[in-house]
Amino acid sequence: MRVAVLLAVIVMFCAADAQKCALDGLMSSLTESVASAVLGKVTLSCIDVPGSGFEVECPKGYKPTGCSCTNAGCYWDISNDKTCICQCSSVTMNRIGVIAHCCKIAM
Repeated sequence: MRVAVLLAVIVMFCAADAQKCALDGLMSSLTESVASAVLGKVTLSCIDVPGSGFEVECPKGYKPTGCSCTNAGCYWDISNDKTCICQCSSVTMNRIGVIAHCCKIAM
């Protein structure tokens, strides 16, 4: 079915200008049209997920784009492409929390 649709599009473009029907130009135009249509429907949805302790995981379908630790003596890292982890020295280990900024692309 997809091949038939692609062939129909090629015929439409070629019929409009019978003198030349460069496949490269057609594919470039088609790619731009499709990319524009797809990108017009794409949205980025982001949420903040707070956690107590040293780590918090983004919900299913979301990926962490950044993290923050509630204690200034800590630094953060992203593990397994889904978990924000705060790493602290032993002096700053009390009262730690982490916030994951999680995003997903939706259409």
